[in-house]
Amino acid sequence: MSFAPHGNHLIAGEVVASPDRFTSAPADGAGLSVAEGGAAEVDRAVAAAEAAFEVFGWTSRDDRAALLDRIADAIEARGPDITAIGTRETGLPPARLEGERGRTTGQLRLFASHIRDGAYLDRRHDAALPDRTPPRPDIRMIQRPIGPVAVFGASNFPLAFSTAGGDTASALAAGCPVVVKGHPAHPGTGEIVAQAIAEAVRASGLPGGVFSLIQGSTRDLGAALVQHPLIRAVGFTGSLGAGRALFDLCARRPEPIPFFGELGSVNPMFLLPAAMAARAEAIATGWAGSLSLGAGQFCTNPGVVVTLSGGEADRFTAAATQALSAVPAQTMLTDGIAAAYRAGRDRVAATAGVREVLTSVCDRRNATPYVFETTGADWLANRDLGEAVFGPLGIIVRVADADEMLAVARSLHGQLTATIHHDAGDLDLARRLMPVLERKAGRVLANGYPTGVEVCDAMVHGGPYPASTNFGATSVGTMAIRRFLRPVSYQNMPETLLPEDLR
Repeated sequence: MSFAPHGNHLIAGEVVASPDRFTSAPADGAGLSVAEGGAAEVDRAVAAAEAAFEVFGWTSRDDRAALLDRIADAIEARGPDITAIGTRETGLPPARLEGERGRTTGQLRLFASHIRDGAYLDRRHDAALPDRTPPRPDIRMIQRPIGPVAVFGASNFPLAFSTAGGDTASALAAGCPVVVKGHPAHPGTGEIVAQAIAEAVRASGLPGGVFSLIQGSTRDLGAALVQHPLIRAVGFTGSLGAGRALFDLCARRPEPIPFFGELGSVNPMFLLPAAMAARAEAIATGWAGSLSLGAGQFCTNPGVVVTLSGGEADRFTAAATQALSAVPAQTMLTDGIAAAYRAGRDRVAATAGVREVLTSVCDRRNATPYVFETTGADWLANRDLGEAVFGPLGIIVRVADADEMLAVARSLHGQLTATIHHDAGDLDLARRLMPVLERKAGRVLANGYPTGVEVCDAMVHGGPYPASTNFGATSVGTMAIRRFLRPVSYQNMPETLLPEDLR
């Protein structure tokens, strides 16, 4: 059976058209005519989600786990069609999309296993003490779903961070209906995945309002969604500008709601002296591969390297330049991303004290890596150098000594990751860096490269602002479910009225 997109919304299990339409701009082939959603579609989808929540929020963990497994199965059944349209829309190679599809179905099944276990509920019980003065009532506590959640599809991960990505998977696992705003860069891919979710919802006997997909290309659509009074939280992966605008809208609502935004990071790597003396060239080659992976369009590409100035830094720069010079032009996801990459390149190149090491090209949609160098002093004098450039652009910061390396670390904005490359002789300096870096990043690595985020229990994919808008949250791993739960206490409640997991 072949699955093809029709270019419309999928609201509460029904195909819904809109009078206004836009045409997508795929990397290859003709664009798709797509419905342009607005306030009417948002209201219809969110109202259906609120109605569904009164049923879905009280389903058993086993029923929700079965739904997640069915979604994974339905996505796999559509695998060839998803890959075919995904490659046309995004320019990503088939192997990348197939791997991302496996990650998507894997995290759905991981959340199914996680909620079956039940530990995430954090159940607590303080039994009544009627003979105490004053008497203590019977109090039970459990984590409960918060209600309808809005999810924004991400441009750089059309599967794992979009329609059925980690935000959707964790919200459904919690018992929250989801309304997805599809990303206009891959509307066909998003729609086929949405069809899989809707099929699984029907097969589970659940209300259609458990899931909806609204297509659209305007900022007004996103604003209408996050401001709808029945939306209880928002999951977003994207640019700092767009994310901050939505975050501010959530905060200005009459009843503010949490906005869980992942907004980008330069993911600095600190290269310590003994490690550089032993293996500068090997570290450089690894950095080049991590920086340029996926045309630098991962949120964890390491865009900044900090190392002591001197011969080892020379060796590192020469090896990195050689490796990156061999990287062919790669297709960027959208015209807008390519334009932003060029603008970021020009901003960095025009900064005082910055020298171009590797000059490359970026035409309408194809990009090759750029490398720049600066000193620690010039970095500290130009805080704008710490702003992320989405694409394969790297900055090598040569510091004068360990104290200046610490000063650069302290100057950083919030990050998704920070990495230390060290050997045994570097431990004293590494110990000085650790208290700084763990305050700056959600994930701290040793002797590795941050591109690639393992989906597991212990993963944190988040960090202090602007890496994310909530430093206590993660968008990857089973702890992501906590974003869509809240603790509720029940006092002297008859067992028959308690949630099933507290009985």
